[in-house]
Order: sequence, then structure tokens, then C-alpha cells
Amino acid sequence: MSVRKTATRSFRHSWLEDAQALITGTLFVAIGVALFKQAGLLTGGTVGIAFLIHYAVGLPFGALFFAINLPFYWLAYRRMGLPFTVKTIGAVSLMAVLAEVLPRWLQFAQLNVWFAAIAGGLLIGAGMLILFRHRASLGGLNVVVMYLQEKRGWRAGYVQAGLDGLILLSALAFVPAEKVGMSLLGMLAINAALAVNHRPGRYLAV
Repeated sequence: MSVRKTATRSFRHSWLEDAQALITGTLFVAIGVALFKQAGLLTGGTVGIAFLIHYAVGLPFGALFFAINLPFYWLAYRRMGLPFTVKTIGAVSLMAVLAEVLPRWLQFAQLNVWFAAIAGGLLIGAGMLILFRHRASLGGLNVVVMYLQEKRGWRAGYVQAGLDGLILLSALAFVPAEKVGMSLLGMLAINAALAVNHRPGRYLAV
């Protein structure tokens, strides 16, 4: 069998592999979000929307993130199927909990904003990639992005970048311009990780 044929064969993940990926991917994202939050940055997707409301009115980030994702589960079920929806609900719920408890477990006496933007962005991108490859997401706009990639072949990183840019523009009303600029750097790191590593047909396990 040629290398090309081997590369195009798909494999099915076990429930244990999916559970491990769900925990690992969500933890990566939560640590990246913790870096962003302490540095006063924000990102895109429903995470970014939750950040915007958190900065604007001071409501708990974890509860906001969980609530914002509720309307998207029906789309996830209709377009991506029940297994995807169940795993996504699990990831969102775990993310909401970690967002509240991580600041108690992980604190930085000194945090460089450049490091927070780049390292946090790469962690979030890597975490999202793990979830995507196990047919899960962090809900919201991730569901739309994954649907467009699977049905239309649109690259996830590019679609996510466009949506995230709109969220950043909205942030100028609540967040200082310099923080928005650094947030853009972080979002470029997230979307670079997705655009390079998450392409249609590259990873075929389900």
C-alpha cells in the first residue's frame, strides 16, 4: 500500500481517546484564556463575546460563556449530529468551570503582555485543534466554522479570523486601543495554528 493511500485512510477514535482529547483540549484553551484575562486581552468566538460582556458589565466570565453557547446547540445537533453536540456541550461546560477555578490555581506575579498574547494564542489554537480533530468544539462560532469547513471546504482558520476581526472592532468601545492591538496579535496566533494545521482531508480520524 502506498504512503498516499495510507494517509487517506480514516480511523475511528475510541470513547477514551475522545474523553482524553476533550479534557486536554479544553484545558489548553482555559490556560490560554487565563493568560489573556490576566493581561486584559480578549479573543474571538463566543469566548470573545463573553470577554466583551465581562469587561463591560463585570458579570462572571464562566457563566457568560456557558449562557452564550446555549442557542448554538440546536444548530450543532441539526448540522453536525448528536455525538458532536454531546462532546461540545461537555467541552463548553468544562471550559465554564475552568474559567472560574483556574485563577485560584494559576497566578502570575509578573506577566509580559507580549508573552500572554502569543503564548495564550498558541495554547488556545492548539486546544481548539485537538477538539476539532475529535469532532468537538467550544460551541458558538466554532460550530459555524466547523460546519462551513466540512460542508463548503472553507479553511477553518480563515473563517474564524474574519469573524474574530468583527469582535475585535466591537471591543474598541470597552477596551483600550493598545489592549485591542495586543489582542489582535493573540488572535493571529490562534488562527495561524488553525490555518496551518486544520485543513480539509488532512486528518481523517472521527
